[in-house]
Amino acid sequence: MKKILLTSIIMSFIAIAPTEAQYMPVIPSATLQAAQQAVIQRTPSSEVVRVGIGTTNFGTYQYNDITIFGTGDTQIYDNKILIGNYPANQNIRITFKDGMFNIYTPESTQPEKVVGPIQITSNYGLLGVTGLKRAGKQALYHGAFELKKCNNNTFNLVNMIEVEEYLKGVVPNEMPVSFGLEALKAQSVAARNYVLSPRTKASSNYDVVDSVASQVYFGANTERPLSNQAVTETEGIVALHNWDMIVAQYSSTAGGYTESYSNAFSDPKTKAFPAPEKPYLKAKPDIVSQTSLKSEEAAKAYYQSRPDAYDIRSSYYRWERDWTAQELKNALQSTLAAQSSTGFVKPAFNKGDKLDDLVEIKVIRRGDSGKIMEMEVVTRSQTYKVYKELVIRRLMTKDGKALPSANVVFENTKDDDGNLVSIHAWGGGFGHGVGMSQYGAGFMGSELHLSYDKILKHYYTGISLTTKPVIISTEAGQQTATQYFYSKDKKAKIVIDNKFGVNSINVTINGQKQTFDLPKEVFGVKRFVEIDISKYIKQGKNSITFTSDEFYSNSARKGVRLYIELVKKDENEYIW
Repeated sequence: MKKILLTSIIMSFIAIAPTEAQYMPVIPSATLQAAQQAVIQRTPSSEVVRVGIGTTNFGTYQYNDITIFGTGDTQIYDNKILIGNYPANQNIRITFKDGMFNIYTPESTQPEKVVGPIQITSNYGLLGVTGLKRAGKQALYHGAFELKKCNNNTFNLVNMIEVEEYLKGVVPNEMPVSFGLEALKAQSVAARNYVLSPRTKASSNYDVVDSVASQVYFGANTERPLSNQAVTETEGIVALHNWDMIVAQYSSTAGGYTESYSNAFSDPKTKAFPAPEKPYLKAKPDIVSQTSLKSEEAAKAYYQSRPDAYDIRSSYYRWERDWTAQELKNALQSTLAAQSSTGFVKPAFNKGDKLDDLVEIKVIRRGDSGKIMEMEVVTRSQTYKVYKELVIRRLMTKDGKALPSANVVFENTKDDDGNLVSIHAWGGGFGHGVGMSQYGAGFMGSELHLSYDKILKHYYTGISLTTKPVIISTEAGQQTATQYFYSKDKKAKIVIDNKFGVNSINVTINGQKQTFDLPKEVFGVKRFVEIDISKYIKQGKNSITFTSDEFYSNSARKGVRLYIELVKKDENEYIW
């Protein structure tokens, strides 16, 4: 992830509305020669994420006219060169036309014209966009803004922010704070994985967006003390599976049975369905005795009942829908055409085609949770095959609303002449149902009093809770790495992939310098090494630095890959 380091900024949590008083004109271009070069005076404790900020209703991420203010003194840079310093709460209007940014203040007679990209910071304050609302409030942000050209007449608004600060604006907007601390901790780890895991960037100008298209991020004004505590008490911790950061999928409600990744998603590159499996995202019932729901009989029995499950408190744990045959036909007339564009409706139903009378809705294939993977819409003249849970949900609308989930069974009712009269649906869950159920996490934490690591290990099979793996080598730029992480139990170990046979490793843990010899076997170097560092770990935030320049004695290019894993006192405990 690209890191952008700007001038030191200290950020407060005080929300101050912009005023019209005390304006200061833009520093003229002539002073640029004397302007301070903005830049690299601070080293962040975590990676920097670039978040695309949309309009109030997320209608667009492209702007041509915007008004910015800071709750503290505000600085504007043109391509990292300081060009203006403005008082707190001053409105600064910025427009973009013909490839040029135009910067206005109320006292400006002529705008300052710059090529950009423009960076904006607010010392001792937050940044806001006049009129931009999040959760009904004026949106305010930590970090810095960047205005970067999108095309010749529009630009993107990007919030550059350290990951840990970003998460504080995500967690309370992805999970109700009422779910409790341990569930919020689980959400923090899942959200951290989401933003740090390898992924397709949302845009060349930013990594993620601030809407449900990525993760809901509403900035500083929506932070809450308990969710901030959850982020702090999981700082630096991610979920790892066989050295790889997991794709930590989560949804509102699984309905008591999560689904395998491959049965719900298509391959993001090839678009093939089912997608390749992810071993840590396996279908899993909350009650271990529950068998597979692949058959129609098993799925119907399950979703027509309310067995105990972790997410039973969700209003979407079970739900029902009804259509008349004509009502569903009318809905399918438009949704079949819309979903055909995905490539998962065969044959494609084109806009303007006329749908024949319905004969039945028929399920062809289900996943272990009973989630529909393939179904048929049978008409008198044509049978349409429909694949993939999201396509199915958006196909079977009721009053313009998609199905809450594809964990659903259908009952076709026909008259004495065999004509379809109505369709009834029983379903469970809300969302794709892969990975962590947020309502399930809330129940496990608040009512079963399970810790966040147990919650995560229930929903993500075979994971470890660790820092992000790093490589330390003799290669320039990789000779040192510092990681910060939170430990509650004061127990941790370093896990090392010593592929190249390094003899020892130098580590500074909370200011204490240590050298650890890496053991060897008779027939060569032991590749995977674990070093218990619990006696150096403190409760709370820990700092650990790995270096390479001291322990490589020869000129051969060598390196190690490593991470820090949290260790529990009760690793052998089971949930239920």
